[in-house]
Amino acid sequence: QVQLVDSGGGSVQAGDSLRLSCTASGRTFSSYAVGWFRQAPGKERAFVATITPSGRTIYADSVKGRFAISRDNAKNTVVLQMNSLKPEDTAGYSCAATLYYRTNYEYSRGYDYWGQGTQVTVSS
Repeated sequence: QVQLVDSGGGSVQAGDSLRLSCTASGRTFSSYAVGWFRQAPGKERAFVATITPSGRTIYADSVKGRFAISRDNAKNTVVLQMNSLKPEDTAGYSCAATLYYRTNYEYSRGYDYWGQGTQVTVSS
């Protein structure tokens, strides 16, 4: 079992950057795929990005070229670097992890562990 703590949210202006971190407990963190999802008020949870145990990265079309996901297994941490933020990026962001291979990491139901969430607010 793994516990996730996500952090790094805040309020910024459009065009600014933020760096979200997801830190996990457990010694087998390197074996987990870790993803980020977001949910804006009144909207469904949406996929943002995932990094697999092998380091393969997957992004939602809406964040490609602006966001970058990376992992540091020695620190049990996955980072979501968010650049060129837009007001439509405003949402609660949560990291999630799964130990199992998934054919599609974009579905939230494929993840077994979740962080508590961190708010990102981007104003124009």
